[in-house]
Amino acid sequence: MAKQEVEIMDATTMQRSLTRITHEILEKNDGVEDLVLVGIRTRGIYLAERIARNIQKFEGKEVPVGELDITLYRDDQHFAEGIDPTLNQTNIPFSFEGKHVVLVDDVLYTARTIRAGMDAIMDVERPRRITVAVLIDRGHRELPIKADYVGKNIPTALSEQISVKLQEVDGEEKVSLIKGS
Repeated sequence: MAKQEVEIMDATTMQRSLTRITHEILEKNDGVEDLVLVGIRTRGIYLAERIARNIQKFEGKEVPVGELDITLYRDDQHFAEGIDPTLNQTNIPFSFEGKHVVLVDDVLYTARTIRAGMDAIMDVERPRRITVAVLIDRGHRELPIKADYVGKNIPTALSEQISVKLQEVDGEEKVSLIKGS
């Protein structure tokens, strides 16, 4: 069976979802007091920056945005002996001790990436609270972690994939469901 790609979200739908997520974050946090955003590499960073721009537009206040590389915290990626994993930069140029950290990623699937992100954050400082924002929740958890803010729930089969494309990385904006082998 050939792969079949079905577009689920276009640029406009993605922006609407991020606007809704932003409002939900502001409502749950009662504004921007002690709020910081941390995006998981790669696409989570750009989604976190978009949420921060929305907050600036709605509240007139800047919220710090950090970049998190969780490569060394993954428990499901094993590296061949003698080969070092490729590390990207973690850039969190602010303290989040006692703050509300919103961990942002593109797709929530097994929850191993989110768990790795939480571990990485807790190794640095102790936030007051960590919540999770994702553009897509596709189900199939292996760990008991859920997103607090979800753009769209897309139930998938294990054989299916979700592809998130962002202008900053891919030169286009869309979310697609990929069926087939």
